[in-house]
Amino acid sequence: MKKDIDLPEVSNVFMAVVKEYNEEFKCDDWNAYIINNKDVDLEMMLIVSKGYDEDKLLETAVLRHKIEKLPANSFAKVELMQPEVLKLTNFFNVTFFEGSKMYDKKYVFEKNTIKNGNLRTIAQLNKRGILVK
Repeated sequence: MKKDIDLPEVSNVFMAVVKEYNEEFKCDDWNAYIINNKDVDLEMMLIVSKGYDEDKLLETAVLRHKIEKLPANSFAKVELMQPEVLKLTNFFNVTFFEGSKMYDKKYVFEKNTIKNGNLRTIAQLNKRGILVK
């Protein structure tokens, strides 16, 4: 049955984890963003995230997020990432509609890759972070 479902390849949609200064709490936060680098709007976006470490048998709760519409060439903050989960492998499974077609992609941030030494400028956000394509 699963083989009968046509899920086209996702392009120009990215996940990023960005380190940002939080003015309200006067500290640095790590935030996950979804980036739509397409010239079309994406609709009914569902994002499921989880952190885990298979070696230590650790895992976080599963978080679910919904974005009704992500306009063309835009981005949205998905979630605040607690410092404790940065040492884990973190994945974001993203499902959305572009027109009448459904797309699905899993973005993985391997354990210990979300750290200061891996920060790069992410042009779409004009911020420093880690980008997964």
